[in-house]
Amino acid sequence: MKARFEGILSRYGRSVLLINRKTNLEKAVQAFVQPVLKRREELPFTATPLGAVSGQRWLYIGPSGCPLQPGDEVSCGQLRLAVQEVQTVLWRNEPLYCRAMLRRRREVAE
Repeated sequence: MKARFEGILSRYGRSVLLINRKTNLEKAVQAFVQPVLKRREELPFTATPLGAVSGQRWLYIGPSGCPLQPGDEVSCGQLRLAVQEVQTVLWRNEPLYCRAMLRRRREVAE
C-alpha cells in the first residue's frame, strides 16, 4: 500500500519544499497541497468551481518519511505556509503518509 501511495504522490503530487524551523534544512518532496473547503457563510473565502475555499488554511498530504513539526514551513511555488498541526496516518501499524494543516506564513516587517 505504501509503494502504491508513493507512486500516486510522484505522479500527481506537486513539488514542494519542506523547511525545518530549527535547522533551516530544506528537503524537496512531492505532495498534495490544497486550500481547505469551508462553508460559504464564513469569511474570508473565494468562490471556485469546487465550492468556497479559504485563503487561510491549507491541507498537506505528503510522504511519511519526511516528518513535519509545528512551526516548520512548506514552500509551494510563491506560497509560504507554516505547519500548525501534524499527524502521521498509519496503515497496518506502519506509517503511510503525513497529513498537516497549514496556514499562510506571517510576513515579518523589515
